[in-house]
Amino acid sequence: MYPKLFVAFLLGVLICPLVAVVPSVYAQSEIQRLQNQINDRSGRLSEIEAEIAKFESELKVVGAERQTLQKAINQLELERKKVTAEISRTENLISSTDLEINKLILEITRTERDVQSTRNAIAEIIRAQFKSEEDTLVELLLQHDRLSEFWGSLEAHESVRNSMSAKVSELSSFQSMLEENRTANETKRNQLSSLRTQYTNQNQVLTNNKVEQSELLEVTKSEEQNYQQLLASQQQAREQILKELREFESQLQFILDPNTIPTPGTPVFSWPLKSIIITQYFGGTEFAARNAAAYGGRAYHPGVDFGAPRGTAIHAPLTGTVRATGNTDAVPGCYSWGKWTLIDHANGLSTLYAHQDVISVTAGQKVQTGEIIGYVGNTGFSTGPHLHFTVYAKDGVNVRQFNEIKTVTSCGPATTPVAATDAYIDPMLYLPAF
Repeated sequence: MYPKLFVAFLLGVLICPLVAVVPSVYAQSEIQRLQNQINDRSGRLSEIEAEIAKFESELKVVGAERQTLQKAINQLELERKKVTAEISRTENLISSTDLEINKLILEITRTERDVQSTRNAIAEIIRAQFKSEEDTLVELLLQHDRLSEFWGSLEAHESVRNSMSAKVSELSSFQSMLEENRTANETKRNQLSSLRTQYTNQNQVLTNNKVEQSELLEVTKSEEQNYQQLLASQQQAREQILKELREFESQLQFILDPNTIPTPGTPVFSWPLKSIIITQYFGGTEFAARNAAAYGGRAYHPGVDFGAPRGTAIHAPLTGTVRATGNTDAVPGCYSWGKWTLIDHANGLSTLYAHQDVISVTAGQKVQTGEIIGYVGNTGFSTGPHLHFTVYAKDGVNVRQFNEIKTVTSCGPATTPVAATDAYIDPMLYLPAF
């Protein structure tokens, strides 16, 4: 006959965990099924990545060709295929994240059950331990007819102590696992929210692409001569806008205090795009005007241009606050920045992102380093999809309406960042080595 202490011990250690055996086996099977689906999604994502790379390669070839109507149409069609592939990638990522969240929920449920089971076992052990300690060693000895039974009770007592220690350690392990899974679940839910926003924005890029192609064909009537005339008129309007803007900015008074900005040559910014192709460097200050040859003959380019296909995600290069966004295309004939975003950073610098297809942030919004703030486009005056990136001394840049500058351009209420000449800073001074 087993001592009562050993029976209690068996109840606590063996019976309670058995309650969860069947559900745990089911949970484990379901978790494995979800993991297999996640693995299948990963394989499909690799195929989509290859499709996107193919379209990007073809877009580079088209982008290098002479500006013609057929080239513009071909580029729009390739862009549409690439964006469609990127939407498919995002859909797969959303599905994968959904599966991972479901898997984590099952793991959390299983672990919570294991935690409760272990707590029940510990409770039984504690009750058995408490009961055994009510009797003195002499009383325990007198309760047994044989000395062998007495030693058996002592061994059971020691087993209870050892099992208690093991169960407490097991409970601690389960609790840590539970917290890790809950943290991972929260992270995945944040990723899912971000991916759904990305999916919406990418579909907007696709819509914009179709509208642009329709408008292009409507304006040009599929005639090359009409297209070239359109380009010429856009160029003329842009030159007039730039001339007026330069004259206005040259009259602004601003003295840059070097102590208010980071030391030049310090890489305080990350690259705003994942893949970097620089198509035009900075050159537009008074120094650049006197030394135009140093900037490829361009006397006024207040930033750096990054070549990238339409729909490429733009990432905040540093934590900051969105001061303003705008769209010069909202006013007919205002061939300027198109869709733009201005972000203020805590280090005394501000950054501009122009020619976007979709803006993903709003004025007053806080953004973190690496966060998607928009998508590369071809808005405003642009000879092809790219990101124009400008860096200002924060104290020297303001947002103004074009009709405050001059009315000749007919840009009227369209807004634009405006800065004194000395407030423009070469972005390459604060970006990583290239």
